[in-house]
Amino acid sequence: MTQIDVLSVGDVVTDAFIKLLDDRAAVSQTPEGPILSMPFATKIPFDHAVVLNAVGNAANAAVNFSKLGLDSGLVSNVGGDSAGRDIIATLDKADVDTRFVKINPKKKSNYHYVLWYKEERTILINHEEYNYHWPHLRGHEKPKWIYFSSISKNAMDFHDEMMESLERHPDIKLAFQPGTFQLEAGTERLAHVYRRSELLALNREEAVVVTGGNYDDMHDLFNRLHALGPKIVLISDGPKGSYASDGENRFKMPIYPDPKPPLERTGAGDSFTSTFVAAIIKGNTIDGALQWAPISSMNVVQHVGAQEGLLSEKELAELLRKAPQWYKPERI
Repeated sequence: MTQIDVLSVGDVVTDAFIKLLDDRAAVSQTPEGPILSMPFATKIPFDHAVVLNAVGNAANAAVNFSKLGLDSGLVSNVGGDSAGRDIIATLDKADVDTRFVKINPKKKSNYHYVLWYKEERTILINHEEYNYHWPHLRGHEKPKWIYFSSISKNAMDFHDEMMESLERHPDIKLAFQPGTFQLEAGTERLAHVYRRSELLALNREEAVVVTGGNYDDMHDLFNRLHALGPKIVLISDGPKGSYASDGENRFKMPIYPDPKPPLERTGAGDSFTSTFVAAIIKGNTIDGALQWAPISSMNVVQHVGAQEGLLSEKELAELLRKAPQWYKPERI
């Protein structure tokens, strides 16, 4: 069998999108942030619903890697239910290797409900508690890269198992996109993960949380993140663009222009980060990878969910060819 180029690691879920009617909900601003409000204790009409199988940070990345022509696999868990079977079937259809997706017969698969209001979403989550174990990789099962992302707060020991395996395989490169619980765990608990990472991806707010650095000083954030161990650091900054550093070269990249207002923003970050990683795996430089990544996220937000808008390398190249002259990385 062909060696896997990149093995994505993290939880996989089914997302049930419920499109709310614009006049049946409202967003109000509070000191704690925006609040989605709807009438209480009544029946509320909605527009329509869409069920998407096999999503989540790692699964979205795995599907994107496959779309971009890489041999892609996923390490994850599903329950022994119909949702679990649908998840595996969806991944198989996307040419993602599922041999490391463990079926837990007495468990349910992760199932989330997404309240979709205008172009934003509020996700109701309930993570199943699985017995996480790192697979024993033999011969051709050993990937060239591992893409590690969001996983349950109950899987801290799993981090240690994975890192012990990577210590035995120093040739495997690690890309780390920490999820919520990994950010909460802190850099001391996950020091071995940060230290081993070839590439670390965060948004700007997360970079401040992880380092305690200066939000307004990108060089300070980069210096602090590189000090944790990663050779390449990628920082996204929403509509303001993105930044990348390899320790010596640092670049800022604008967003790719949207052809029309976003339809729905789920998966924009996953497509951005995994496209950047795919470009690096294919031998691109960080400034070249920065030109790929925003194109992918631009197209994803024009569709519902994280995967429908993913692009092939040929489609990315064509959109890059059509980019305005100002769409290029700037050295900082």
